[in-house]
Amino acid sequence: MVHISEIGQIFREEYGRSVAVLVRVLGSIDAAEDAVQDAFTEAVARWPDAGLPPSPAGWIITTARNRAIDRLRREASGREKLAQAALLHGDERGDEPEGIEVDTVEDDQLRLIFTCCHPALNGAAQVALTLKLLGGLSTAEIAHAFLVPEPTMAQRLVRAKGKIRDAHIPYRVPSGAELPERLKSVLAVVYLVFNEGYAASSGAGLVREDLCREAIRLGRLIMELMPDEPEAKGLLALMLLLNARRTARTSSDGGMVLLADQDRSLWDSDLIAEGQLLVRQCLKRNQPGPYQLQAAINAVHSDTAQPADTDWRQILALYGQLLAMEPTPVIALNRAIALAEVEGPAAGLAAVDVLELGNYYLFHAVRADLLRRLGRDDEAVAAYRAARERTDNDAERDFLAARARALTTIGPGAAAPTSDDPPGR
Repeated sequence: MVHISEIGQIFREEYGRSVAVLVRVLGSIDAAEDAVQDAFTEAVARWPDAGLPPSPAGWIITTARNRAIDRLRREASGREKLAQAALLHGDERGDEPEGIEVDTVEDDQLRLIFTCCHPALNGAAQVALTLKLLGGLSTAEIAHAFLVPEPTMAQRLVRAKGKIRDAHIPYRVPSGAELPERLKSVLAVVYLVFNEGYAASSGAGLVREDLCREAIRLGRLIMELMPDEPEAKGLLALMLLLNARRTARTSSDGGMVLLADQDRSLWDSDLIAEGQLLVRQCLKRNQPGPYQLQAAINAVHSDTAQPADTDWRQILALYGQLLAMEPTPVIALNRAIALAEVEGPAAGLAAVDVLELGNYYLFHAVRADLLRRLGRDDEAVAAYRAARERTDNDAERDFLAARARALTTIGPGAAAPTSDDPPGR
C-alpha cells in the first residue's frame, strides 16, 4: 500500500517537470498547474490501493494531459478551445503543436526556468514563480519562507503569471548573444533563494533549511541541463561548500557561530568533497566567473581542519580577481576581511572605511570586529549597535548585542572571540 505522504513526495519531485511539459503543450501556466493538480487528485484516489505505476513521472504527465483535454472539452464554447483540444491530441501523437516555438535546447524545464526568470518580471516575482513552478512549493510554503501573508504571496504569483500572459513573454531558451545575460539572471535567482535560506534576512532562525535544499536542487537541475556552462557548475559548487557548514553555524540554542569558532567536525564531508570536485573541474575549464571564484574561496576555507591554517593569502588573491571582475562594494568588503587577516586589522579597517555601505549591516559588523581587534572598544560598541539596527534576523541581532555587551562588561582592551568571516555569512 502506498502512503499519502509518499505520493506527496513524488509530486513534489515531479511537479516542475510535469508543469514544464504541460506549459509547452497548453501555452498556459494556469492550465498546466490545474492539469497537474487534477492528476495529483487522481493519484491520491488510486495509488494507495493500486500501488505505484511503473513510471510515476510518466503517469503524472499522461494523466495531467488527459485531464487537460477533458477540461477543455467541458469548457469549450467555441472553435478556439476545440482547436486547442485538437492540438493536445496532436501532441499525443508526438507532433509539436503549432504556435509553440521550437528551440535548439529541447528541455521543457529549461524553458520554464528562463520564463520564470524573465527580466520583465521583478526579482520577488522571479523567485516566487521559480519556487512554485520548478520547486513545487505551495503558495503557503513560499509565503512562510519569506515571511509574508499567504494572500500577499498568492497575489504576487497571480500578477507574475498575468505579466507573462499579457506581455507575451516567450516560453523558450534565449540563444546567441542574449543567453549569457539571461543565464546570469537565472543563476542570480537561484543564489538569492539559497542566501535567504543560508542567512535569513528576517525572522527568528538564522537558517531555513528548506530554501537551501531547494536552491541546491535547482542548481543541480540547471547544471544538468546546461553542462557546458561553467558558472552553473560554479554556483552549485558554491552552494554545496557553504551548505556543508550549515550544522556548525548555529549553537544548540539557535545562536550564531562564526566560521572561526565552528566545530569543523560537524561540517558535511560529502558536500565538501562534491563541491571541491566541481571547483577542480571549473579550474580545468579555465573560464573563470564570479560564482566559480566564490566557490574557489570557500574551497580554500574547507581545506583546513583548523582556522589558523587557512591560506588567507590565496583567499585575498581570489578576492582580488573577483573584485576586478565585479567591482562592487560588497565584494570589496569581503576582500577587506581577507586583507585584515594578511596585513592586520588596521589595513582591513582602512579598506572598509572608504566603502559606501552605510545601510548594510555587515559593513558595520565588520567595522566593529576590526575596531575591537585594534582596541578601540567604544567605537566597536557603537558599530555593533549600528549593525544590530540594520538587520531583522533575531539570531544576528542577539549575536551583535552580545558582542557589544561583552565589550562594555569586560572593559576596554579586553579580548573577545575573533572572526575571520563576516557575521551572517
